[in-house]
Parts: sequence; C-alpha cells; structure tokens
Amino acid sequence: MAASARFTAAMVVLALGTSLFHCTEASAPSVGEFVHTTINSHTVVIFSKSYCPYCRRAKSVFKELNQDAHVVELDERDDGSKIQDILNNIVGRRTVPQVFINGKHLGGSDDTVEAYESGRLAKLLGIETKGHDDL
Repeated sequence: MAASARFTAAMVVLALGTSLFHCTEASAPSVGEFVHTTINSHTVVIFSKSYCPYCRRAKSVFKELNQDAHVVELDERDDGSKIQDILNNIVGRRTVPQVFINGKHLGGSDDTVEAYESGRLAKLLGIETKGHDDL
C-alpha cells in the first residue's frame, strides 16, 4: 500500500510539474508572438530603453528622415526582460537599441547611423534624402 501511495503521489507531483511547465511556457509564446507581430507589422521598429543614449541616437535618425518609428520601450514594460530574451534568440544580442526595417534586422545604434550616413537606410525605406547632419 505504501508503494502504491508513493507512486500516486509521484504521479500527482509529475502532473502538477508538467502543468506548471505548460503554464510558464504558454506565456513565452505570447511574448514571442508580440515581438514577431510587432517586427512584421511596422516599417520601422526600435526596441529601446527610454534612458539609453544609444537608443536616443537611433531614434533621432528616423526623426531626421521624417519617418515614424514604432518604438517599444522595454524599461516601461513588465515583459521587457522577456522581450530582450526573445531578441537575443533572434539577433544574438540583448543590447538596445535593436532596429528592424521592413521586418529585417538592421542592427543597433552604430549600424543605424552607418546605414543613414551611407544612404543605405534611405534606400531600405524607399525615400530620397537631401543630405543630412552628422549625428
């Protein structure tokens, strides 16, 4: 009888553990879905932190080009750290900013400024520029 009780208890623990595992896993896809949907439903997406000078620099590039960027301020979201984990899986970095153009990863602040200065960013956005100031 004792062996049977231990077996039953072990099965309950296993079932509870499995159900808890599925609950935590259920939240991860929703964050992943948010990231995927956000990247693919906006021309320009910047995953940012509101206090970050590199993020401000990247955002200023799009202001200079008169382009609206969809900005996700990770420090202002409860799931910001989870979003950074997802971004790390996608682009191999947890750093911010992470900039996406037309669903494709452009990079961080330096990559964005470099693409701007070379004219590549304007081409990616399908816009013409008349020169620009150094950022």
